[in-house]
Amino acid sequence: MIGPTASGKTALAIALAQALEQKTGQACEIVNADAYQMYRGMDIGTAKASAQEQAEVRHHLIDIIEPSESMSVARFQELARNAIAEIQSRGLRPILVGGSGLYARAAIDDITFPGTDESVRAAIEQRAEQIGEQALFEQLRLKDPVAAERMDGRNIRRTIRALEVIEITGRPFSASLPRYSYVIPSVQIGLDLDRCVLDERIDARTQAMRSAGFVEEAKALRGSMSVTAERALGYSQMMAVLDGNMNEDEAFADIAQKTKRLARKQMGWFGRDPRVHWLDAMSNDVLERAVDIVCDADAGAFEEQDAQADEYVQHHLGNIATRGEEG
Repeated sequence: MIGPTASGKTALAIALAQALEQKTGQACEIVNADAYQMYRGMDIGTAKASAQEQAEVRHHLIDIIEPSESMSVARFQELARNAIAEIQSRGLRPILVGGSGLYARAAIDDITFPGTDESVRAAIEQRAEQIGEQALFEQLRLKDPVAAERMDGRNIRRTIRALEVIEITGRPFSASLPRYSYVIPSVQIGLDLDRCVLDERIDARTQAMRSAGFVEEAKALRGSMSVTAERALGYSQMMAVLDGNMNEDEAFADIAQKTKRLARKQMGWFGRDPRVHWLDAMSNDVLERAVDIVCDADAGAFEEQDAQADEYVQHHLGNIATRGEEG
């Protein structure tokens, strides 16, 4: 279950889990794929599923690390795949839910995350200083023309990373880029809605966060958040309020504006994937249609379609470079 922030993913996922259990007799459990709901204490700012919602359907990968810790997509991939396998081992159906596109894809798609080597990277950085970013990019083009064709030669950090991966792994950087190919058989349901309606929902949710005590939540977390956790949208604004650099009206207006921008970026990310079955979040029959899509997938209705989508994307669009995102 994917879609932009504030589109109603959590509510629909819970309703879908209950409806599928009633229709098929197979119970469901939800696996969180939001980059920041894994942090304990970061509840209001991440719009985390409430205790009541979590009681309705069991949730996994929520409140599993402290805000002082860091979470990487590679670490999440291992956690998510283990959670999915454990749920399936008990004969249950996992439902992956989140708006962090890279995290969702990392759980189910053919994506690898090569490690890093500080000495290798330092040597490449030194070479970049000596010969310049364009000459370094030409070196990448010679070693991996497929990757170079899909990269911006002005992005020196990406060039350095690509060359680092090539040297560490002995394989082209393009070999580690994500493919639209499932390693865990899945069906993806995406929620979409009119942008004006989504903006209204974001405004309402931002005000609800204010009323729920977002400032107080941030105050309790102050000084204990890792650099990764601090990237969660809204927390930097709350810290600015606490430091006296913003008033609350300014901070929450800024959160709403940046959340709307994030929602559009999320849709751009999700919209690249031709395997997603899009539903109108405001439709009266959205739950019924979601149930039908899952049951059709159970019957193998989309296997050929998914294979064709993978072939089309790889041939016409190429691989999309792995990158971080706000969540």
